[in-house]
Amino acid sequence: MTKSLGIRIAKVIAVFSVFIFSILMLKTISQYTSLNKTVGFLAFKQQVVNNPYWMAFFYIHIFSITLCLLVGLTQFSPQFLRENRRLHTIIGKVYVYNILMINVPACFVLGLFSNGGLIGITGFLIQDILWAYFTVIAVLSIKKGNIIRHKNFMILSYAVTTTAITFRIIKNLFYDEKLHDYELFYGMNVWLALIINLLIASYFLKKPFSSNAPSRRS
Repeated sequence: MTKSLGIRIAKVIAVFSVFIFSILMLKTISQYTSLNKTVGFLAFKQQVVNNPYWMAFFYIHIFSITLCLLVGLTQFSPQFLRENRRLHTIIGKVYVYNILMINVPACFVLGLFSNGGLIGITGFLIQDILWAYFTVIAVLSIKKGNIIRHKNFMILSYAVTTTAITFRIIKNLFYDEKLHDYELFYGMNVWLALIINLLIASYFLKKPFSSNAPSRRS
């Protein structure tokens, strides 16, 4: 199997997986429409559920992150880009604004109160910083006409976006309350999800990052 074929197959699997898990996340998120402070994840955050600022950022994050996941899926199809260049730009702006103006600020606040102790807090804050950094560099790159660098950093940005999915997969597959300390497992899972996703993203990168990467205006 050639590398290009392997990448195409991996892309199809990745897109299908993200789509399915995004739909499953919608089902999970739907439980929070009741605004009940004891459902799901909130049952473990009783120390902060009466803080209106934390709750506002929590709802902002959970109800907007699925949009990031779904709109991001459309951005990596060469055929879609060729046939819908303007739509690609519009969707890309929705993705970028959603991350930089909504989710990065919200996740920074949520990260400060993360489960997993210092390990979890540090992991979430680093994720948030990388999320913002990769997304900003992707935007700056396309403004300069460097399409390869733009694609690379958008791949990395989306890798951080999908850590929410990887985190839940690991938790559902491996967490056993009889064997694991919840706080330690949670904190380590934050880091593991980020590392796994960045390693997968590196497989899809077009070229190494370089100031000499080819540039052209779209």
